[in-house]
Amino acid sequence: MRLSTLFTQTYREAPAEAELISHQLAMRAGLIRPLAAGIFSYLPLGFRVKQKIEQILREEMLAIDCAEIVMPVVHPSDIWEASGRWSDVGAEMLRLKDRAGRDMCLAMTHEEVMADLARHFIHSYRQLPTSVFQIQTKFRDEPRSRGGLIRVREFTMKDAYSFSADQDGLDKIYGDMFKAYLMVFNRAGLGDDIRVVESDTGMMGGSGAHEFMFLNDAGEDTLIECGGCGYKANRQVATHQREKVEADAPEAIEEVATPDTTTIEDVCRLLDVSADRTAKAIFHIARIEDEDRFVFSVLRGDHELNETKLTNAIKATEMRPSTEEEIRAIGSEPGYGSAVGVKADVLIVVDTAIAEGTNFVAGANKDGFHLKNVNSGRDFTPDLATDLVAVDAGMPCSHCGTSLTTTRGIEVGNIFKLGSKYTDAVGASVLDENGKAVPLVMGSYGIGVDRLLACIIESNHDENGIVWPVAVAPFSVHIVVLAGKQPKGELEAAEKLKCELEASGVDVLIDDREERAGVKFNDADLIGCPVRITVGSRGLENGTVEVKRRAAEEKEDVAVDDVVKHVGSTLGN
Repeated sequence: MRLSTLFTQTYREAPAEAELISHQLAMRAGLIRPLAAGIFSYLPLGFRVKQKIEQILREEMLAIDCAEIVMPVVHPSDIWEASGRWSDVGAEMLRLKDRAGRDMCLAMTHEEVMADLARHFIHSYRQLPTSVFQIQTKFRDEPRSRGGLIRVREFTMKDAYSFSADQDGLDKIYGDMFKAYLMVFNRAGLGDDIRVVESDTGMMGGSGAHEFMFLNDAGEDTLIECGGCGYKANRQVATHQREKVEADAPEAIEEVATPDTTTIEDVCRLLDVSADRTAKAIFHIARIEDEDRFVFSVLRGDHELNETKLTNAIKATEMRPSTEEEIRAIGSEPGYGSAVGVKADVLIVVDTAIAEGTNFVAGANKDGFHLKNVNSGRDFTPDLATDLVAVDAGMPCSHCGTSLTTTRGIEVGNIFKLGSKYTDAVGASVLDENGKAVPLVMGSYGIGVDRLLACIIESNHDENGIVWPVAVAPFSVHIVVLAGKQPKGELEAAEKLKCELEASGVDVLIDDREERAGVKFNDADLIGCPVRITVGSRGLENGTVEVKRRAAEEKEDVAVDDVVKHVGSTLGN
């Protein structure tokens, strides 16, 4: 393929909105082009990388006997209503009506459709265990797209689904998928940067889940790790060893003037107390069983709220911070909030440290005043006491007590033990060896192709551009033709080399443009193919061409007749 006619363009500068290096380089190298927020076109170079990633995914799925199918991207509402997710999923699902007025949606995921397919085709335990996968377009109406391909609205997902007769069967396939995913990331060049952590099941539901996280400082997720026992979890679900609470006898509640003290730090300074003796109020509006509820959360002032834990505890489908007007409407006061004296229809959720401890300093629900010696159960009645704490570095591990550490990561894959949530919803059952009907036990396994592509760039680049791993490079070899004003057969020699390399199974890009040598070399480094071959008149006079690995500084003059063998050895063929 010739670069002069390739439907793409390289750029010296990245667009101003591109913050992540993968976004900058993908745009500058001409891999992608944005159409709208979080919606991209793949240009030829980017599409070739995408195809190679998809081929790795196919090979690893087929290696564990997971067959490929394709399911529709537009779904009728009734299949989602059966599982309850039509109402549970919020604005991220793009809903529409067809010409007959029927409710439809663009697929975010395919558990419902897959369970319905299983209902029609799996009838006996002898057909189990079984699994299928697809590589399909999905749409999630993200409120804020970011990072180029890291967080998009339209994306390509490799999603696989398994069916078993029991939990043991699910555990077996889950383990096979776990190993297959590690193989995918190793082959894609990310093996050393992947961590597998326990994760929240979220909108998927089920009994357990793991995420495959690419370690990166720009990641949105915080990973909690223990160097003592190896415990790893997404901060959303991480736990820590709770300190033993030594509760004092409750003392009389006392109102004190605290002007201009709307933060925990201000209160501690004025009243000379430590943050762990204060009760922090956090306000949300949550959607629970199709009803908006005011949620009043209380935890110690030295702790941070984990919103995922709160969402799961109250079984909310959506949650947002409340406004000052909404806070005052329940009888509280922003900056001076307390669960003491709020209206009865408020859902009060406290962290276990608040439920077990005594004599906390809390807001008085009055501007400029706080209360001393506030006690849960005496001064207010919580609806729920549970772990609400966001685990942070330095906290003791819940398993061994070692101090935990934190890193940042980007989720590139996830696997879920769904159980029978979706199969129960559509009546997908199977006859066991005793002839008894039992629900199919389901698993779900996803890898985002676009995000994986971006993470490969994040992990494989230098100051000059992308450094593609051989397995996913758009082309294995980039031939740079240096022809002067009076060509001496350089392009013809390059074309001959291209044919010989392609005959040996190597894909080739030729830069035949009428550009300066510096421009061509810069673009070759930017695009990042593993091997660059320079064909110029001076070398051809000596029967040689210059060969350089993208990841190395050294250049070699190689005899034209030896190029195919030399390149094959360089690429590891």
